[in-house]
Amino acid sequence: MKTALLTLAFGAMAGLAMAQEAVTYNFAGSFEDAAFGVESAIVGEGLVIDYVSHVGEMLIRTGADVGSDKVIFENADIFVFCSAVLSRKVMEADPMNIAHCPYGVFVAQQGEAVTVGYRTYPDGPMQEVQALLDSIAKSAVSE
Repeated sequence: MKTALLTLAFGAMAGLAMAQEAVTYNFAGSFEDAAFGVESAIVGEGLVIDYVSHVGEMLIRTGADVGSDKVIFENADIFVFCSAVLSRKVMEADPMNIAHCPYGVFVAQQGEAVTVGYRTYPDGPMQEVQALLDSIAKSAVSE
């Protein structure tokens, strides 16, 4: 019994260690304006957006296929990009930082609320990437 409880406790701690958090900022405006703000902030940093993932559209489109009629987001996009300078720097520090690339900033609308955010990164070299994402998100919500 004691072994089973210890195994369960360690399993729960491992799950917590793997959980990802997000930093979010409320946007006082439309989803479209927030998306434009994120795009402008990324490009303003001299970065190229590789892809825009239309997560909200996918969830709406596939809801019935998976047996759900719940609307999670009215709109939700993730802007995916990379920074050659920062990526090289963090991967030279630890090649396994490849697991965090590419980077993304999301815009999501639930009801009337619009949110801009990004996932957090571990302590160490990846904090420089997180600072860049924070700068982009803050820039997008302040426009």
